[in-house]
Amino acid sequence: MQEIVKSVGIDIGTSTTQLVFSRLVVENLAGSYAVPRVCIVEKEVVYRSDIYFTPLISTTEIDAEGVKEIVRSEYKKAGMHPSDLQTGAVIITGETARKQNANQVLEALSDLAGDFVVATAGPDLESVLSARGAGADKISEDDRTTVANVDVGGGTSNIALYQKGVLRGVSCLDIGGRLIKIQDGKISYIFHKTQELAAAHGIRIQVGDKADVSMLTRVCELMAEHLMQALYLKPQDSEHAGLYTNDGKPIPAEPAVKGVTFSGGVADYIYKPTADNVFRYGDIGVLLGRAIRNHPALAQCTLYQAAETIRATVVGAGTHTTEVSGSTISYAQDRLPIKNIPILKVSEEDEAELETLASSIRNQMPLYRPEGKPEQIAISFTGRGRTSFAEVQKLAEAIIEGAKEAIESQFPLVIVVENDIGKVLGNALKVKLNHEKDVICIDGIRTLSGDYVDIGEPLAGGHVVPVVIKTLIFNS
Repeated sequence: MQEIVKSVGIDIGTSTTQLVFSRLVVENLAGSYAVPRVCIVEKEVVYRSDIYFTPLISTTEIDAEGVKEIVRSEYKKAGMHPSDLQTGAVIITGETARKQNANQVLEALSDLAGDFVVATAGPDLESVLSARGAGADKISEDDRTTVANVDVGGGTSNIALYQKGVLRGVSCLDIGGRLIKIQDGKISYIFHKTQELAAAHGIRIQVGDKADVSMLTRVCELMAEHLMQALYLKPQDSEHAGLYTNDGKPIPAEPAVKGVTFSGGVADYIYKPTADNVFRYGDIGVLLGRAIRNHPALAQCTLYQAAETIRATVVGAGTHTTEVSGSTISYAQDRLPIKNIPILKVSEEDEAELETLASSIRNQMPLYRPEGKPEQIAISFTGRGRTSFAEVQKLAEAIIEGAKEAIESQFPLVIVVENDIGKVLGNALKVKLNHEKDVICIDGIRTLSGDYVDIGEPLAGGHVVPVVIKTLIFNS
């Protein structure tokens, strides 16, 4: 049986804020006597908002009321009321995620956004969101190749590397179209790293200087050079490491990048370079797009068209609910309910061997540190083929090996598994952790990478817990 739901995606980025309203058709694809498997079988964008510059009070503070006014006005233009929407997502990304009052902005939107997926995405998670919006994950899976998406925004460039549909690495650099701003024909702002990079190559630029196209083109060419280095299409020089956001790390050198997609506000000018009115947005975004497209190293790989560029973002969230039998789950008392928990998904390919399962968990952990500290996550995998007592014990050891960071955090260890091994796996984890860590292990749940989960309070004398899986919806 199908159900139609309305959803909204609210994306608040470094440079721009936008909304998308969608119509989703959800359907239970499981048989009558099977665990429900509700999927989104159809999606249609019914309204796209204008794209606004994100209002700021200062360089470190978002104008919460300004953002709220944008959202309120776009609801009105779309003919939508908060009560019309069953689900959605609010995502704060880029530099805005690091502003002092990001959480206050989320609170200000609470009456308009309701009980939605709400996340402050650090640079690593933002890399994944933009890559999925651009369709890089699907391209890499369909073409059985390695594709990197480069999301070139206003303040940062996020890179996510996919091999045959599996995430292999992420990184973020302080390279973007609004790191130099132009007003009345003069430079009105320069990001300190950009100024230092230019100076190292003999280019002296100061606030108040005339916006000289040839000089700023040279700066953009330096930025493009470092994006090529980040993709290993050029050797990385001694300056390169200093351009990663928050002293971050590059994507792995292997597997080698075979294809690339571009998203973000600068992407349109990578796919379609122009010489007209290059300072039309009061920044160097147009020049940066041209410099990236013209860089000779880009010819070393296939340039794929992104499914979306500036709108490569979350357009909403679909939800479904299923009940899980208490006879096959294990949970810590007084730790439920929990809500809006991001799912760290281990791919079936990585799950095949316990060693790669552990490394997959360990390598994905940095995605879930939006403010440099671990947050509550749920680790998910199928659990297929591991039903014997001995196999479950080995599985528990692999989880503990990979999830050390989560185990050492203040949060309970949450496991979501598709196969019916929740109770025995949960008990094995508790024993191996000497009953010193709260463990919640539920089964019969199918998830996707990027999903969020709510686990409600136990019902029916503790025999059942309600579970809501929230799936982020992308344009691609």
